[in-house]
Amino acid sequence: MTQPFALAAFPYARPRRLRSTPWVRRLVAETTLTPADLVWPLIVHDGAEDRVAVASMPGVFRLSPKAAAAAAVEARDLGIPAVALFPNVDAGIKDGVGTGATDPDGLVPDCIKAIKDVAPEIGVITDVALDCYTDHGHDGVLEDGRIVNDATLERLAEQAFIHAHAGADVVAPSDMMDGRVQAIREALEANGLQDTLILSYAAKYASAFYGPYRDAVGSAKALTGDKKTYQMDYANSDEALREVAMDIAEGADAVMVKPGMPYLDIVRRVSETFRVPTFAYQVSGEYAMMRAAMANGWLDEERAILESLHAFKRAGCAGVLSYFAADAARLLQR
Repeated sequence: MTQPFALAAFPYARPRRLRSTPWVRRLVAETTLTPADLVWPLIVHDGAEDRVAVASMPGVFRLSPKAAAAAAVEARDLGIPAVALFPNVDAGIKDGVGTGATDPDGLVPDCIKAIKDVAPEIGVITDVALDCYTDHGHDGVLEDGRIVNDATLERLAEQAFIHAHAGADVVAPSDMMDGRVQAIREALEANGLQDTLILSYAAKYASAFYGPYRDAVGSAKALTGDKKTYQMDYANSDEALREVAMDIAEGADAVMVKPGMPYLDIVRRVSETFRVPTFAYQVSGEYAMMRAAMANGWLDEERAILESLHAFKRAGCAGVLSYFAADAARLLQR
């Protein structure tokens, strides 16, 4: 970075003076982190139990609609502005085209209504993708071993409408089909839901860091092959800018980079290039790695949680989806 003036040299310049005490460090901090910067992802399920532990994600539970509503109340009381819902549904309702994704009486609409009944002021973000509802584990319609883009758009638009009609504040397409934001925006506009926000997973990479999440939502065993024909190649950065530009042009209100910590360079490029609200997802693999290190005493839990979340803000994030959200909010309220 080119300085507009000449920097003083030692001993006249002593940068440690601005790090000398807690109060001065707080006073000159370049970024801040508050509970209002966080979104709490909730794994919801249609099973009989209110809470079922996710073995690969210690501290994370699959929640019934009732338990999800209680978590939303907790989020509200902690100052977290929104929760994001991700479904684990019974394998018996899964099929090749994800029929369950567009059931107006399905799990996600039930959760939305349960949350809005007890915490109407909390934002509800829903995942728009078919992978949790397909028997092959992919985010789109599968024909002859290939994910069919345009036929998938119709399913995604209907799914987004179902969520918005049930009361979702934000629909978040995570599928990475070409043209999905436009299809969703047109469906919302046509049905009087023009105030529903679209948070697009605009730069979502084909990543190894999603493993624990796929266990949590029950798609890991079903998945055939990989998702490299629609999710992005982790070798690419310029491609992310093209994807983001398309989604903004099609009507996205905000964009997402996923995964998070290994892709902070992408967060920085997106936020500086487009100046739109840019979010990142501290995904399940990031969470599970940190939890494992904490359990072994290799990381200080409180310091690692806050340091990792500050990194997102420093890179340019408007907000962060993190399974640590509630823990972080409690730490920040001390």
